[in-house]
Amino acid sequence: MTLLNSAAALSAYNRDSVLSASPARLLTMLYDRLVLDLTRAEAALTAGDQPTAWENLGHADRIVAELASTLRVDLWDGAAGLLDLYRYVADLIASASLNRDAAKAHEALTLIEPLRDAWHEAAAQVPAAGARNGGARMYAAAAGAAGGDLGVA
Repeated sequence: MTLLNSAAALSAYNRDSVLSASPARLLTMLYDRLVLDLTRAEAALTAGDQPTAWENLGHADRIVAELASTLRVDLWDGAAGLLDLYRYVADLIASASLNRDAAKAHEALTLIEPLRDAWHEAAAQVPAAGARNGGARMYAAAAGAAGGDLGVA
């Protein structure tokens, strides 16, 4: 198999993984990638590699925007707080990019990692079929996994 065929196969696998994932799995995939992007951006900023930092911060910003735009504030009392946190993380990402500030990327990462862990725990508690029909249950499970209101964690 050539390198080009390998890349095409990997791309198809990744696309199929996303298309067949439950909503809970999609959410955890987004958080995993967000943590990866912020980790890479922080390292790139520390090393003075602005193009790599900019690429990863831009991707992280798009993920946060997607998380914020798909958050259903009518399903969970803590959603407004989580939305505020997403806005703050977006501000940190913008500041990290504009000011080449690794500390801002690190702060965003320290806010996102516990949320990622809580969503993974919540996703493990919600059966895949239930996650498709009951997003509020996942929000409630995540709030419990985080020890309370996710918006202020």
